[in-house]
Amino acid sequence: MKKIVYPRAGGVETIEIVEAEDPTPARGEVCVRVHRAGVNFAELMMRQGLYGSSPDYPFTPGYETAGEVIGLGEGVDSLRKGDRVLAMTGFGGYAEKVCLDARRVVKIPDSVSFDQAAAIPVTYGTSYHMLVHLGRMVRGETVLIHHAAGGVGTAVAQICNALGASLVIGTASAPKRDFVESLGMRFVDRGEEDFVDVCKSMTGGKGVHHAIDPVGGKHLLRSYKSLRKGGKLYYFGASAAVKGNKRSRISEFRMWWGMPRFDPLKLMISNKAVFGVHMGLLEDESVFKGHLDDLSRMLSDGEIDPVIDGVWRFEEVADAQMHMHDRKNKGKVLLDFSPQ
Repeated sequence: MKKIVYPRAGGVETIEIVEAEDPTPARGEVCVRVHRAGVNFAELMMRQGLYGSSPDYPFTPGYETAGEVIGLGEGVDSLRKGDRVLAMTGFGGYAEKVCLDARRVVKIPDSVSFDQAAAIPVTYGTSYHMLVHLGRMVRGETVLIHHAAGGVGTAVAQICNALGASLVIGTASAPKRDFVESLGMRFVDRGEEDFVDVCKSMTGGKGVHHAIDPVGGKHLLRSYKSLRKGGKLYYFGASAAVKGNKRSRISEFRMWWGMPRFDPLKLMISNKAVFGVHMGLLEDESVFKGHLDDLSRMLSDGEIDPVIDGVWRFEEVADAQMHMHDRKNKGKVLLDFSPQ
């Protein structure tokens, strides 16, 4: 089989595609023939050497896939060969075949495409974990999301609509205004408007119930200031550290230097909460399995429908990642590993 490898830290020019032996599922695992793999910003950071939880080089990235089951390890009776599935791989998803814990695999109906399925685990899984599992969001609440045109941003918008949010405020660059507004969000031009002021003005001076920040640095504190008393802030990324294809030590330093230190006493007085979210390091498989089951049902029922920006053949992975580095994507970016 073929798989994509990060041999060392660097730009997209370092990415390699190599031949490897077919994997064999261990006890409790299934082997999936990958048709689609999701591309996530975290995987760009891994390639640059900016992601602390990455394996040692060389390694194959890839948090999520969709495909069909081609092998079963001992003790697996929840799936059958030929089943169409989505999977939260953690690592190794940028490959024609991958083996993983059966608890991270969910069967999908024929009505769900591999494109839709591959867009679910990370972006929708992260959004669902934040808003539903941690935030206990209820109808009528308000939400702020940054990078609103990206994979998580579009997922948040759809989940908020399904849950009955009264207002979703989304920040993005000016060229993405029409796209963000088409998803039902109140667009904020991050280059021209102060999102804290918008959050306050749109909520009668109170602030939003939920703020979702994948940026980090001093930006995170401003998201915190956008909250009302009793609000919840979710942090799941560090895009401020990434400026283009090559690693920027200056951007990295500025991001870490600007990170806020939250005072527990002030958190108590304001009844606010700050959550750090990293789905790749979530240890309770049953929690994530529950998320995937719920999201699969929502997908089948038409409550969510992933926005696909584009699909690249896996040999064009460098182009797909540069598309994201250049902040051009509107929705999910996918790699095509299907047999030709």
